[in-house]
Amino acid sequence: MRLRASGKGLIGVDITSATVKLLELKRTGAHYQVDSYAVRPLREGAVVERRIRDMGEVVDALARAVQQARPSSRRAAVAVPAGAAITKTLTLPASLNDDEIEARIQLDSDKHIPFPFSEVAFDFQRLGLNARYGDQQDVLLVACRQQDVSQLTDALLQAGLTPEAVDVESFAMERAYTELRHQLPATTGEEDCVALVDIGATMNAFHVLREGRIVYTRDTVFGGRQLTEEIRSRYGLSLEEAGLAKKRGGLPEDYQRGVLDPFLDTLVQQVGRSLQLYYTAGRKHEVRRMVLAGGSCVIPGLAERLGQESGMQVVIANPLQRMKVNSRIDVQTLAGDAPAMLTACGLAMRSCS
Repeated sequence: MRLRASGKGLIGVDITSATVKLLELKRTGAHYQVDSYAVRPLREGAVVERRIRDMGEVVDALARAVQQARPSSRRAAVAVPAGAAITKTLTLPASLNDDEIEARIQLDSDKHIPFPFSEVAFDFQRLGLNARYGDQQDVLLVACRQQDVSQLTDALLQAGLTPEAVDVESFAMERAYTELRHQLPATTGEEDCVALVDIGATMNAFHVLREGRIVYTRDTVFGGRQLTEEIRSRYGLSLEEAGLAKKRGGLPEDYQRGVLDPFLDTLVQQVGRSLQLYYTAGRKHEVRRMVLAGGSCVIPGLAERLGQESGMQVVIANPLQRMKVNSRIDVQTLAGDAPAMLTACGLAMRSCS
């Protein structure tokens, strides 16, 4: 694992339950440029709860994404799910150098990591001197099982990419949020506290970010695939046709009342429940704005419903909004995919930091 920033030309690769997303960024002055990108579908069951179950399917989709995007680099970064990683801030003597910090982590691994050290992939990053004790330093430790890292890097290698870094999904999203926050209207509150709702195919993740850092997360097993399946079975469409109809409309008159409204009701209730649990957990900072991300966040009527129910400003995420775009990329297609590109964007931004 490498937490530190890499050189230029890095590709962010996001492997989800429904798609493989690839995004390559480069820095142009004070801004980024999208140099290449691709999104390719995955067969259902190939990835379950962010873990690869069918390596052949994932490698094939990733290879097709590389072929479609034609990136200028082959160096790539991927992310393990936040739930698979352990993150801790350690307080260690300020006199320790990197080698000594690594040795100390190995020596005390049983205090920080709940599985055998022989199975661990870990990295650390100095955060600076401790705020209370000048002779101590804070060190961020990140660890996960080596098999989780190996599975992702093997997929990259088999698709013809070179693994450069394995990040944590939450870190990548925080990095992408530095671009997202420019979409949000300014507030007069003391704290910048925002709900980020990432609605995928099978899960929706509710995050609260305070001053750009994720301070609360709740995952719910419910996503856009349920709506796609309901459309498919009710109207006799193929899965692909149902997916297109979900975004573009054109379905029979009973669709809104019989299919879409019940789906939106459930999703809005789940988001409301997640927000309630955030406050129940003793969080005192009020959430005043909401950002929707993920491939299913553009379902017609969802943003409006969430705004009405929560009383918040609700915007659709576009982390690429301020970026220049390579002339060979279809800007309209990219804009349609942008809400689902948060993790890939955050990974690709490593190369430019």
